[in-house]
Amino acid sequence: MFDLDRWQEIFSSIRSNVLRTVLSGFTVALGLFIFIVLFGIGNGLNNSFSKAFMRDATNLIMIYAGKTTVPYAGLQSDRQISFNNSDFDAIQKESGKKMEYGSPRYTSNMLVKYGNESGNYQVNGVLGDEKFLENRTMIDGRYINAMDNERKQNVASIGRMAWRDLIRDGNPIGKDLEINGTMFKVVGVFSDPGGDNDERHISIPLSTLQQMKKSSDTVSTIMLSYDQTMTPDQAVKYGNEIEKTVRKRHKISPDDQQGIFVNNNASNTKDSFAFLFVITAVVGFIGLGTLLAGIIGISNIMVYIVKERTKEIGVRKAIGAKPAGIVALILQESIVITVISGLIGVGLGVLALKLIGNNLEGYFITEPSVGWGLIAVAFFCLVISGTIAGFVPAYRASKIKPIEALRAE
Repeated sequence: MFDLDRWQEIFSSIRSNVLRTVLSGFTVALGLFIFIVLFGIGNGLNNSFSKAFMRDATNLIMIYAGKTTVPYAGLQSDRQISFNNSDFDAIQKESGKKMEYGSPRYTSNMLVKYGNESGNYQVNGVLGDEKFLENRTMIDGRYINAMDNERKQNVASIGRMAWRDLIRDGNPIGKDLEINGTMFKVVGVFSDPGGDNDERHISIPLSTLQQMKKSSDTVSTIMLSYDQTMTPDQAVKYGNEIEKTVRKRHKISPDDQQGIFVNNNASNTKDSFAFLFVITAVVGFIGLGTLLAGIIGISNIMVYIVKERTKEIGVRKAIGAKPAGIVALILQESIVITVISGLIGVGLGVLALKLIGNNLEGYFITEPSVGWGLIAVAFFCLVISGTIAGFVPAYRASKIKPIEALRAE
């Protein structure tokens, strides 16, 4: 393997047969290049779908109030539905262990001031579980908790952008914000995967905001997440049960699609990821097909190369070369060409994905990439295939008698 004369002979053969070398190498490089790019695009699609469902808890159910369009149970149509604390309590009681986290939310746009800075912000009255339902991460301090609600404390957890807008670069913890004329102490700052808009939200205790609204027990939205051990079908069924409970409490017709709106991520993810699976499977099938085509291409070219060298093999055998030495020479040359071409294909494929980057986000392809493990598997598959493709015809040629090889055209 480390015979210097053999290596010199291999590179001499490669230099003497540039077209032959380029043809065999091109097949390997192209196969790996297309394989990497296709799988990278497939992963980019997967990333786009994952990001879409990472903004909030993936197991989130949101319930919104609407306006009835159908008369029902002696009540007229065109009724504005309004949720209150008892609706959430009823859902929580009925759900039992099926509910992972839950929080009613009362939303109001309010003027918020700090020093000379001010602006209108969405202020949400919530329970502490909102942190998990919105998939928020604390940058500093803490989130609203149960004691804050029990005591109707004037405390606030603010988004990162609200902190930058109002308090700017100062430490926000302990600072006093004026919200609609009432002073609130900042106890925490959070980041939100929903982006800048969600990071301009301000969360305060639900009980405090309801008190500010003249002791109202109204809530705008009911948020909850289901137990993650549930199957998608079980989660969809659970969401339907909740919808029936709310419809019954507010006397909304089962046929009224506008009375309330229930957005269950179980339904969304089930359909979306089924579609994503099909897309990924198609991309994977095409990628593997390309790899297989590369393997077949190597095999065909190696058969041609060995046939072309039949006379050369005859001469070598005539001057005393052993069959094993002839096989080893052709095999080593095949491996060298396959490895070098494979590395070129890998480099070009990875470079192509880097250049694509996030330029295809408009086509739902985000951060396309391929793991090095998968690249290594594809690379070694082609190297092994190239080795086998070189060995089989070389072994057959080494068995030909010198006189027959010399007569070959």
